[in-house]
Amino acid sequence: MIAYLLLILTPLFWAGNHVAAKGVADIADPLLMAFLRWGLAFLILLPFWLPKAIRQWPIIKAHFPLLFWLSLTSVGCFNTFIYLGVETTTATNTTLMHAIIPVLILLLNRLFFKESVGGLQWLGIAASLMGVLVLITQGELQRIASLHLNPGDVWILAAIVTWALYSITLKFKPKELEPFTFFGLSVLIGLLVIFPFALFEQGGFVVPTLETPVWAVVVYIAIFPSILSYSFWNRGVAQLGASTAGLFIYLIPVFGTLLSILVLNETMHSFHLIGIALIVLGIWLAVVRRVIAGIRQNRIKTVN
Repeated sequence: MIAYLLLILTPLFWAGNHVAAKGVADIADPLLMAFLRWGLAFLILLPFWLPKAIRQWPIIKAHFPLLFWLSLTSVGCFNTFIYLGVETTTATNTTLMHAIIPVLILLLNRLFFKESVGGLQWLGIAASLMGVLVLITQGELQRIASLHLNPGDVWILAAIVTWALYSITLKFKPKELEPFTFFGLSVLIGLLVIFPFALFEQGGFVVPTLETPVWAVVVYIAIFPSILSYSFWNRGVAQLGASTAGLFIYLIPVFGTLLSILVLNETMHSFHLIGIALIVLGIWLAVVRRVIAGIRQNRIKTVN
């Protein structure tokens, strides 16, 4: 029961990250927000992480190029692109577009690793991609021809692609590297990647003057979507399995939309509903049916 609760809280915190970032987008620079978020998270982790990192340094050194890539695409790019995106798009769009991640992972696995994809799965991929196009064009598909797309939605789409690339290459992470050590290393490398860009954004070494709401958001996103969500997700996967836990990702658009309406007073439009319907249909055809079938087969084997 606790595992299910933790897996419900995880997408709630992740959705809250997008809504909180959108709430302060007008008064906080996006790259600075990304740097402060991971900087505070790393300071909290450091006393617990450093002894483990020293002990596992030979593993880190042997696999550093791969670990750098995983850190770049996750901590370095994913949330940074999200913070750049919410400056010019809605938190609703941001969270809804996250629903395409499992389908995109399926597509990239087919492209790069030749994993088999059935006819219904291809149909699901097409439906989900059409749903995203509806969202980023606000239901006016002719915008594609004129390239009048919201730049914020393009940033969010770039973030989703980087997370999908991270996910399909995560399988190559050395198994002997402890998850907590890997997480702390990803935060450290991500910080080093973000730092020069945040420095350029601020015009050099300056002490930023931030309003109280911004610091409150930094504390929230450093603790809840970063540290706690990571811990909750790992425990949920360990107890229920990756296939079952993965289904909880689809709560991100639900929580994100509700929080956007309640906290930011954003409006739900007809193109949102159309986009949601297409994405949900695509997810069901491409991913959920297959996952549920796999869970049922495992249960039958267990019983027998």
